[in-house]
Amino acid sequence: MNSLSRWLLLAFCLILCFTVAGISGSSTAQEVTGWYRTLVRPSFAPPNWIFAPVWSLLYLFMAIAIWRVSLAPPSPARNWAIALFLTQLALNFAWSWLFFSQHRIGFALVEVLLLWASILACVVLFRPLSPLASWLMTPYLAWVSFASLLNWGFWHLNR
Repeated sequence: MNSLSRWLLLAFCLILCFTVAGISGSSTAQEVTGWYRTLVRPSFAPPNWIFAPVWSLLYLFMAIAIWRVSLAPPSPARNWAIALFLTQLALNFAWSWLFFSQHRIGFALVEVLLLWASILACVVLFRPLSPLASWLMTPYLAWVSFASLLNWGFWHLNR
C-alpha cells in the first residue's frame, strides 16, 4: 500500500468513527439538558462536561486502532478483527440510542455489557495484528467498564 493510500485509509477511519460520534453525540446532547437532568445521579457520576473530551479522545484512539489493524497483511484474522470493530462501533451507537433517546436504562445496561465484551475481544484480536492498536483500545475498555458501573448506578437509582 502506498503512502497516499495509507493516509486516505486513516482519513476514512477518522470519518467513520467521528461520524458515529457526531450522530450519537447530537442526540445525547439534547437529552442531557432535559431528561438526563431529572435522573437521580450515582454519587460517583462525573460532571457532564467530562464526557465530550473523554469520548473525543476515545474515538480518535479507536480510529487509529482500526487503521493500524487495516494496515496488517490481508488474512482471516484481520477480516474478523475489522468485523468485530464495526460490531462494537454499532453497539456503541446503540447504547446512546437506548439510554438517551429511548430512556431504556435497563436495556442499555444489558447492551453495554455486550459492548464491553466486544471491546475486550477487539483488544485480544488486535494484539497479534498490531500491538499498538490493541493498546489504543484499552482506554476505551477502561472507560466502558466505568460507564457500565455508572449505567448500573442510574438503573438502580431510577427504576
